[in-house]
Amino acid sequence: MTMTTGVVLKLSVRDLVPADLASCGWAGSGHHLAGVARQLERARLGEVDYLAVCSVTDVPVAKGGIDYRAEEGAGTLWQLAVHPALQSCGIGTLLVEAAELRIRKRGLRRAELGVEESNPRARALYERLGYVAYGRRPDAWNEQAPDGSLRRHETMCTLMRKELPGPGRS
Repeated sequence: MTMTTGVVLKLSVRDLVPADLASCGWAGSGHHLAGVARQLERARLGEVDYLAVCSVTDVPVAKGGIDYRAEEGAGTLWQLAVHPALQSCGIGTLLVEAAELRIRKRGLRRAELGVEESNPRARALYERLGYVAYGRRPDAWNEQAPDGSLRRHETMCTLMRKELPGPGRS
């Protein structure tokens, strides 16, 4: 006999706030979270939105930013992450769709992002959501090693974009 069971997650999307960072260790190192804290200051200034997908207990299980200054006329999604134990449950889709709604509310009609070429699962998600590749660009950042030192991470990203519907369209 084979039995399958399902779990229903009740999720909400809201702005990420500084108090959330203590429960976001799954998203990256202390160095990464310090960078997210700096982005929250930019959110206060209206330059970016930084979203949290939260469980019923209001604990973030996914996070991601939208930068309105990176590309003229577009919202650029970046630092998207879903708790590893909850990946492939539709949470990334919910996060991207919420980000697209924020972009549309700003009066913009294009979403852009860069996905590491070493991350085919993420690229497949973005393609399923309607994003189309249009170029490549190297990217690099410092990441914290287990010993606390910073190491340079270099990668190649595929640039993707999606034209968003105008008002009154879904």
